[in-house]
Amino acid sequence: MSSGLARAALRGHRPAFTGTAVATLFAATVLGASMTMLTATGAEGVPPAARQAMAAHGVGDMAIVLLLGSVYMSIFVVASTMGTAVAQQHREFAMLRAIGARPWQIRRATAAQAVAAAVPSALAGWALGGVPARWWFDGMVGHGLVPREVPFRFSWAALPVCLAVAVVTSAIAGVLAASRFAALRPARALQEAAAGRRKLGWLRLPLGLAAMAGGVILSRLLAGQSAEEAGQGAFLVLLLFCVGVGLLGPRLIGPAAWLVSRLIGRFGSAAELAMQNVTTQSRRFSAAVVPLVLVVAFGTTKIAVHTTAQHRTGSAGPAGEVWLDYIGTGLYAGFAAIAAANTLAMITAERRRDLALLRLVGSHPRQVRAMAAWEAAVVAGTALVLGTAIALFTLAPLLQKAFGDALPYLPWTTAGAIAGGTLLLALLATGLPVHINLRRRAAETLAAA
Repeated sequence: MSSGLARAALRGHRPAFTGTAVATLFAATVLGASMTMLTATGAEGVPPAARQAMAAHGVGDMAIVLLLGSVYMSIFVVASTMGTAVAQQHREFAMLRAIGARPWQIRRATAAQAVAAAVPSALAGWALGGVPARWWFDGMVGHGLVPREVPFRFSWAALPVCLAVAVVTSAIAGVLAASRFAALRPARALQEAAAGRRKLGWLRLPLGLAAMAGGVILSRLLAGQSAEEAGQGAFLVLLLFCVGVGLLGPRLIGPAAWLVSRLIGRFGSAAELAMQNVTTQSRRFSAAVVPLVLVVAFGTTKIAVHTTAQHRTGSAGPAGEVWLDYIGTGLYAGFAAIAAANTLAMITAERRRDLALLRLVGSHPRQVRAMAAWEAAVVAGTALVLGTAIALFTLAPLLQKAFGDALPYLPWTTAGAIAGGTLLLALLATGLPVHINLRRRAAETLAAA
């Protein structure tokens, strides 16, 4: 029965599980590239002189940091995407419980779905990881970080790492997302599936608050440490804040949407309806906010370190080290951006029934597009505010020790590019699925949903 449930879910929620497959593919690609880089720059088979040269540039340490960052971001993004995909099946879970399905059957079916989506994507991502790894390696050679006599080696060890992170993370995230709902009594499950769950879980709220508090406390503690220790601890501050935002997402986006609704309600019915949607469906939209926050926070932090150093001292640092930092930042930010766009597209595609109902009651396609655009603007705006706040807290101790001033310097063109890119990403990821949906007749969409 569990395998049948898994197949039915994969067929019935193709946009959601396509989304999880895409997220897993990019996660495995980044992981494969990072693991291959670690292997290629390792000490095994490298001449002693080349080994000393790479050690002088800190190539090995940077490769380890990049790999750990890849593992963290992969777990973060894959878990968020898989949780969103499973949450969209709550109505089916409720019906299955009503006809006698046991909780363990639903959990087992969810795990099977996760594995089915993750394994092919992880294998493909591992194979594709060699392409960016080779480009990355050649760039390091060109910038003098790696001697030319060091050969590039493709890493077979990356395969079990990609499979383990992708499959285990997807399975655990899917089972956790389904467990509480599967354990509900059938009547309660049907009621919650119809109305949605508004409150956070009993464990999620305190953990989220603890992560946010930990980020603030650690930021304050690092302000009293040396510049080197502050730099080493900055990534942990960023990690704690991002975890906190991920756990508290619904509680954060709801008030943000309410505040925006007070400001833009006069812009018409489409804007007002968009604000109502975001406020009442904060859990759904917070899944898209979280990866966008990661993009803004991580990208702003890494870029501002170098722009502030350039502004204060006239030098952003050694050219090779700066290049590598920007390459890593671009890779991570691009991965998180794809995950954010992917999540937004999943959410919008799963709302095709709601959009069809709006058209049947008389809404013009232009109004539906405007509503979706306002929703994307709220998501992007919330991510920009939260991501910028996280970047400021992360940078404060580092910059205070290095330059005596906790405020970063970020050129307005760079800040504008970050803000504009975030908004454009949200608009495209939301607008394209809406456009595709509007090409079908509303009655056909309802019949197929």
